[in-house]
Amino acid sequence: MRFRHPDGTTVHLAYCTNVHPAETLDGVLAQLRDHCEPVRRRLGRDRLGIGLWLAKDAAHALDTDPAALRGLRAALDRRGLEVVTLNGFPYEGFGAEQVKYQVYRPDWADPERLEHTTALARVLTGLLPDDLTEGSVSTLPLGWRTTWTDDRADAAHAALLTLAERLDALADLTGRSVRVGLEPEPGCVVETTGDALAPLTAVGHPRIGVCVDTCHLATSFEDPHTALDALAAARVPVVKSQLSAALHAEHPRLPAVREALAAFDEPRFLHQTRTVGDTGRLHGTDDLGQALTGDALPDTSPWRAHFHVPLHAAPAAPLTSTLPVLKDALTRLVGGPHPLTRHLEVETYTWQALPPALRPRGRAQLADGIAAELALARDLLTDLGLKELP
Repeated sequence: MRFRHPDGTTVHLAYCTNVHPAETLDGVLAQLRDHCEPVRRRLGRDRLGIGLWLAKDAAHALDTDPAALRGLRAALDRRGLEVVTLNGFPYEGFGAEQVKYQVYRPDWADPERLEHTTALARVLTGLLPDDLTEGSVSTLPLGWRTTWTDDRADAAHAALLTLAERLDALADLTGRSVRVGLEPEPGCVVETTGDALAPLTAVGHPRIGVCVDTCHLATSFEDPHTALDALAAARVPVVKSQLSAALHAEHPRLPAVREALAAFDEPRFLHQTRTVGDTGRLHGTDDLGQALTGDALPDTSPWRAHFHVPLHAAPAAPLTSTLPVLKDALTRLVGGPHPLTRHLEVETYTWQALPPALRPRGRAQLADGIAAELALARDLLTDLGLKELP
């Protein structure tokens, strides 16, 4: 979906296909048919943006076989779909029964992360619509904190410098510019947007920036305006933003709230949980179950858990979502005189991890839910003065 900002800039809205796990190119093509095109039809659109997640095998197939890449591009056109952004965070296995810490491997100290991201950038230049020359790729925020060392930090810095050189060369070769954004996430080396400033200013390249995920922003209790102002002051580009909402519990000490939270403690994904203590210090656990056990977290202030809940359907009381944080962030991202980013992506990948009563039953209900999320995002954008384009 395309929107015209009052300054004339085109802003793109997509939804991320990591909600439809697929490891192979055949699986990706099936996603377009079974999920993405039905969502487009529900929205009554002739064209719908999707943020493709390409696992390593699918990315490799597209990067090494020009005919396969042309075939995917043709399938996108045939189904009324377009791609300006890729989700390069998960490497493989995102549809496994248990993902948890696996999603952070390989990290940016591992040469395979550089090779995979480079392949994604090359693939994206072949998928961009004919009238566009700029794409984006989101990637993990260096690595998980507990495995990080000075040597690994040095290796990651070198890898990002090499990536910048490759992106420059790719732009010279194809005439198309791809930018890559580290996506701050709780528990990682780069947990907050503030944590991103040092490594990214050290790289100091306009094609390497940040992907602002509004669920992660909220989980870490970051103020959107403060965070985005700091990025702007440091001249760190917002490559893209993922529009998502976290799980919010206002009164975690109450038994009813604990019981409601426990329903979201599931075995597939990691649900980092955070709270701000009485002294203003951020406290956290790696997973929601750990927070619910004993006194791992202070319970006198609200808790937020890294669980991407549907944008249009906040959990029932006594829980809610951090949709207000998303709205504040979006106001700063695209509501000013000039947009801070041109690529927006709804990313609720946890539909099938919701408590059983809330999960969609079948493809049709899932498509209905994704379409409803996109409709909400569309309304937020038009309320900010952007005009929806055909």
